[in-house]
Amino acid sequence: MLTCFDIGGSTIKSARAGSASEIEIIDRVKTPLDDFDAFAAVIAERVAPDRGRTKGVSISIAGVVDPASGSLKCANIPCIDGRTIAADLQAEIGLPVSIANDADCFAMAEATEGAGRGHANVFGIILGTGVGGGLVIDGRLVRGAGGYAGEWGHGQALATRVGTPPVEVPHFACGCGQAGCVDTIGGARGVEKLHHFLCGEVLSSTDVIDRWREGEAKARRTMDVYLELVGVPLALTMNIIGASVVPVGGGLSNVPELIAALDNKVRSRTLRRAQSPLLVKAALTTEPGLIGAAAVGFQELAHV
Repeated sequence: MLTCFDIGGSTIKSARAGSASEIEIIDRVKTPLDDFDAFAAVIAERVAPDRGRTKGVSISIAGVVDPASGSLKCANIPCIDGRTIAADLQAEIGLPVSIANDADCFAMAEATEGAGRGHANVFGIILGTGVGGGLVIDGRLVRGAGGYAGEWGHGQALATRVGTPPVEVPHFACGCGQAGCVDTIGGARGVEKLHHFLCGEVLSSTDVIDRWREGEAKARRTMDVYLELVGVPLALTMNIIGASVVPVGGGLSNVPELIAALDNKVRSRTLRRAQSPLLVKAALTTEPGLIGAAAVGFQELAHV
């Protein structure tokens, strides 16, 4: 058994896991943001009742661990940012601790228990507030140097002249310090930013997409440009990694027309012209973070 955690800037969810498919929820509590002792206590208190049964702790978190140094970069939980978090928690609880990025855990969950089950190469992507991704090859999570494998949302990848008729779109600044990243356009905030730039209207992403569904001209223009800006770098990613399925999570995954349109754009630009969809809505709607943490944890425990 493992004790698993899905940790975000607002809440910490915990569960007991007999496997990635056997999850028993423990509870959900507020995340201590500024006090590491309080943060560690939340973890230790949920491990304590199962002391002797649980073989370790596995955590999904909105941050990235550098594989070389063990240091965590986590912008929204200050008390753990920059810490060697796995080692620090292991010293507190006396059990092995594995930690993976939340997008990686999403990809692992979909690869093992969700829409990617049965596929050798699975690329899970998040289209939420921003853009994320995780890569699973032959059933194993690929972390890569720096822990950033699968992060297709960053790097100067966007075209600057797109659409029919063509329009000049600037490279917007990204929170990662670069400009022209898919993350600046691909998520919900990106849809809003793009629509404001192209049409001069301040609308929520939901409103833009609803109007696009209804065929409204301005929203259709925005989404046509969006699909080209996001579809081209995603197609390039597919050519590089050879994934045969792309489970999509995040808020925008709940718009079937958008996923279908993006899938068509991607498949028209990949070298392998797949007849069936590459992009599919994620299958796991309940606790993918905990399922992914369990999958990663059991895999790592097997190699300890």
